[in-house]
Parts: sequence; structure tokens; C-alpha cells
Amino acid sequence: MSNSKNNFCVRQMTKDDLKIALSWAETEGWNPGINDVDNFYIADEDGFLIGELNGIPISCISVVRYKENFNFIGIYIVKPEYRKQGYGIKTWEEAFKLIPHQGAALDAVLQQVSNYEKYGFKATHSHLRYRGVIEGKIAEDVVDIKTVNFEKICHYDSQYFPSYRPNFLHQWINQPNGKGYAVIDNNGKLLGYGVIRKASEGFKIAPLFAEDKITAEKLFLALSSYAEGANIYLDIPDVNKEAISLVESYQMQSMFECVRMYTSVKPDLNWGHIFAVTSLEIG
Repeated sequence: MSNSKNNFCVRQMTKDDLKIALSWAETEGWNPGINDVDNFYIADEDGFLIGELNGIPISCISVVRYKENFNFIGIYIVKPEYRKQGYGIKTWEEAFKLIPHQGAALDAVLQQVSNYEKYGFKATHSHLRYRGVIEGKIAEDVVDIKTVNFEKICHYDSQYFPSYRPNFLHQWINQPNGKGYAVIDNNGKLLGYGVIRKASEGFKIAPLFAEDKITAEKLFLALSSYAEGANIYLDIPDVNKEAISLVESYQMQSMFECVRMYTSVKPDLNWGHIFAVTSLEIG
């Protein structure tokens, strides 16, 4: 895609390349899921790029194209010894060639917000990562997500994510080292669902969508039971005060913040029902 006199080029990743990129993410402290190579790759196989200098991988970025004007930028990393030498911006520019004249979103670490603003990104809210050890339990009306009609899950998910994503959800719900739960009322209406997966350290609950705090708490506790006493992490939109109240009532601590930014119109989502987002890397 891009060449220069020092033999730097950016190309599409293979799954093996994505393993390398996520190992860098782990080094950065992002704590990816242990099965996220498969989880992420299915979201957009052509949207993951790796930069090589003389054949050696040194940078990466992803641009998952969900639909026009909702493209999610993530996994933007340059190996530390190659930073501030122009490789990052070249990698960045190649990603945007995949979405010409379209809108994009990303989650920015605080020290990079001003840099992204130069490219037309505007901050809307923060995501706060909470960590804690929770003694879980499974209430009677909480069911295994695999027993729920898949189309119903996809439709519900699309209310709280800006795109319909059945291929991704099928992988996400059925991933090894993970578990999903849902709550359905007596009329068969889906009131919420969540997924927990093993991460490099501990477990991540992602996403957690629910119609109200009571349902969210049932799902939160059911999912937590899967972690069996290990650390649990959630990435919570700070505009959902009930979500923050919920996890803080279980003594979870905020340990990291990033800023959600968009170049186009912010998706019309009810953030009050989003108790944890799916991923800071792919949306």
C-alpha cells in the first residue's frame, strides 16, 4: 500500500499478524481477550493493517467497517522503538484510504485526544474501565444466551450498537473461554444480555446491555459467577450513571479512562441502557 526509501509498507493482516498486534496491545496494558484474534478478525477481515519495515512488523491499526459513516478505528500501535519517526502517521493514513469520505469513531487515550482533534474527531463522552472481584450468582430468570433465539439477540444488540452485526455476534457468543446470559420476561421479550470472556488478566464483561438497572445487576452477577473469584473488568460509558452506581456498589474501582470520539454525527443510542461496551478496540 505504501512504500518509502526505507522499505516501510502497510498491508492487510493475516490472523497470525493479528496475534502479533494483540500481543503488542497486551504489552500496552490493554488486556485483550485470549480469543480476540478470532473474535476481532471476523468483524472485518480486510480491515486490519500491519506496517512492516524491511519485512519486520513495527506498527498496526484496524478500521472495522460496520456501515457507511460508522467505521471504528482501533489497535493503533507503533512499537516503542519506532515511534516519532513517521511510521505511525503513514499507518494511520493507510487506514483512512479504506474509508474515503466516510465518518469514523475511536476510543482515545487521554494524552492523544488533542492529536485526534486535528483530524476532525470530536469527543462525546468517556469510557471508564472498572476492576473488581465479584461474588456472582445466577437468578432464576437469567438464562444461558445460547438458549435464546439468535435473531432476537441480533435485533436487540442493534438497538445499542450502531450496526447490525450477526457474524460478529455468532462468534462472540460462542467463543471458547466465555459465557453469555440473557433475561427474558414472561412475554418472551428480551430485557438484556451480556457476555464475559477470559482476558490476558482476569475476565471482561462486554457488552452488557439492559433495559434497566435491576436487569443489568442480574446479568452482572450471573456473568461474574463465571470468573470464579478472578478480577473482572468492564468498560462503562460515563454518561450511564446507573451503570457506574451499580459497579461501585460492589466496590469496583475505576482504573483507566479513554474518550469516545467521532468525525461524523454521534450515533443515536440510548447510552442509559449500555452498562458496558463491547470493545475499545473494535467498537
